[in-house]
Formats: sequence, C-alpha cells, structure tokens
Amino acid sequence: MYPNLQHRSERAISLILRPPAKTIEQALVLLMILLAAVALIGCSDTRREDSQLAETGSVTIPVAGKIETVALFNGPMPTGVAISKHGRLFVNFPRWGDQVDYTVAEVIDGKTVPFPNANINAYQEGNQADHLVAVQSVVVDPKDRLWILDTASIKMGEPLANGPKLICVDLKDNQVVQTIHFPENVALKTTYLNDVRFELNRGKAGYAFITDSSDKGANGIIVVDLATGERWRKLNDHPSTKADPNFVPSVEGEFLMVREAGKPEEPIKMGSDGIAIDVKKGLLFYCPLASHKLYSVKIDALVDRNLTDEQVAQTIRELPQRDFASDGLECAPDGTLILTDYEHNAIRKLTPDGTYETIASDARMIWPDSMSVSTGGQIYFTANQLNRQPRFHGGEDLRQKPYAVFRAPSGVKRIALTDGM
Repeated sequence: MYPNLQHRSERAISLILRPPAKTIEQALVLLMILLAAVALIGCSDTRREDSQLAETGSVTIPVAGKIETVALFNGPMPTGVAISKHGRLFVNFPRWGDQVDYTVAEVIDGKTVPFPNANINAYQEGNQADHLVAVQSVVVDPKDRLWILDTASIKMGEPLANGPKLICVDLKDNQVVQTIHFPENVALKTTYLNDVRFELNRGKAGYAFITDSSDKGANGIIVVDLATGERWRKLNDHPSTKADPNFVPSVEGEFLMVREAGKPEEPIKMGSDGIAIDVKKGLLFYCPLASHKLYSVKIDALVDRNLTDEQVAQTIRELPQRDFASDGLECAPDGTLILTDYEHNAIRKLTPDGTYETIASDARMIWPDSMSVSTGGQIYFTANQLNRQPRFHGGEDLRQKPYAVFRAPSGVKRIALTDGM
C-alpha cells in the first residue's frame, strides 16, 4: 500500500465519521476522495503482482490486444481453465512432478479452493476409482455443469487401473452427478486424456469428445454417449491425429525438444491435443500438439458406431496452412475458431478468408495452454510456461512462478450457452 494514499484514506474516513460543521456536499467530496484512494491502492497491488510475472526476453514479442491478469499461482502449474455462466473460475493441476495437494480448484477471492470438495481430491494409492488423480482439463458445458477429465496418469506415465474418468459436477449445488470410467480398450495403457468438448444437441443427453495426445502410442478421438455412458475410439492412430515426424517448434526463440539428462535429445511426439466444436456446421476441429496442421471432421461420422475409421476419415478436411502450433482450441457459436499459438506467445482466430488473425500477444503469455470463453465474449486462458519444464532442459527447471490466468477480449459474439460447445 502506498503510504500517502493510506494516510489520505484514513484522514478521509475520520472526517466522514466526525465531520466538522460544514456542508453535506463537502462530506460527499471527501467520500469520493476515499473511494478513489481505495481504487488506487487496489491497482497498486495488482501492478506489484504483475511485475513478478516471467516474460520472454530472448526474442521480441509484439504486443497485440489487451490482456488482463485474472489469477496468479505460486504452487503447481495449471493446465485447464473454465469460466461458468455466472463467472465462477475453475482450474486444474495435473501431477507432472510438482507437489499437487488438490488437482481441481475453484478460484475464490484470489485463492484456490479444492473443488468440488477436498475429499474427492484426496488421492492415495488404491483409491483412484472414486478420487481425482491427475486432472488435465476442466470444461463448463452449455448447461453450466463442470466436467472434469481425469487422466489418472502420474508424471505422464501409464494410467492407473480404473482411474481414467470423466466426472460431471452440477454447479447449482457442487454435487457430482455423473461419473464415466474408461475401460482399457478405450483409455489404452499408452493413453493420455487431454481435452474434452461437448455437443448436447444430439442423442438423448449429448456427446463428449476427448483427444488422446499420447506420445508413446495410438492417438485419436474418444467419443462418449452421455445418456448411456458408452464410449469408443474413432480415428484410432489415423495420420491426422499423429505428431509430424521430426517436428521441432520454436518457443521463446529456442527449438523445443525433449532433453532428458543422460539421453539423446528427440522431437516432442504429442499427438491430437487441441479440440473444438462448431455446433452449427456439425464439425469437430482438432490438431496434434507437435504439428502445424489443423483438421476438421464431421460429428455425424464420429457418433455413428456403424462407420469404420476409414469411412470417418473420408469426412476429414485439412484447414488453411499455419506457421504456428497450438495447444488449446476453442470455437464460438458464430463459427469463429480460436487457437492458442505457443510458438509466438499469442492467441489467434481463423477468419472467413482463411487467414489467422492475432487476438492477443504479449511477452508474459509464455505457453498459452487452455482457453475458456465467457458469456460476455472474454477469452480466459492459462499461461503455464510448459516449455520451461525440466524435461526440455536436461533436468533444469526454468519455470518462474507465478503462473497465470489471463483474459482478453475475443472480438466474437456473446456466447449462447444453449448452442453447445
């Protein structure tokens, strides 16, 4: 707190509580001074926190758009973020090596609180079937329910038996209302459940679609019938879901490769990762993490269990060529596809003429990961410095806390939650 402002605010309070024999108008002026001082004090705290944020200094990142800091994290690194219809903010922390006390949290008054409760977050060896182990993604659906995608994978290892699951929490009372487990023929021993999107206008209760981004085995799209709980794989290990061989992205001016101590360096191999749905066009968009390629596939084909993968693949279309790679994707109801750009500290959108326009870029946006669009059209996104993890730097951890959730205007129409997502 600035001392002069504190003094002036305290002086204003004393004058308001014990006013001299002056006019009411003077008292109102003093009140306005007090409110202005309080506002300045709050801003100073925010600036002081923002000054702690890491920035890319090795290359020049052009500033575009306007980002605002929403939340800062000095514990484990977050990946997923979700904003509810009523403005509630949720994040998750996978178990990639950081100390994780709870893997899903709601951000309340700037602090993280275990969500939906501390008990379900209290993972211990053997209780993975009904406790959260290592959550990779949180998503609010059009009915304002929070869905939690649990990889049950610790340090990117083999999923724990009966651990991979999709959980639905009703935000009206914060109660778990549905749990869907994935058997080993759906969540394979090499599977890494990465991100999830929903289409609620088909079938009795809608469908969920999940990317398998494994860097060790088959990639693909997992489809879930939310009414029956049935789940199946589509485009299993299809070339469009795979990392491009020898793909080496440039992040913060350096080539990003797996560089583990005592082992030869190698390209990153994460496959199908980002996912988004255009409900009106009936298309699902997806992209491998290690690739500049971006694809769409027809949702009708994915939900039809009678179609072979070869038949589903006939509906795949490659989108305009990019000069950047993405982690998270999001789609607005007007059809605007929004993409993170982890190579340039940016968020882009695909325009109708097939070009990729920058929505926001900033030196502080180190590895924009997941996104969530509010009903007011603001993009909330995590920046978690994933590229600075030890596995990419010979065991040296280059991350600089705090990690952040930012938001920026999307420039798209307000979100209608009845449209699906």
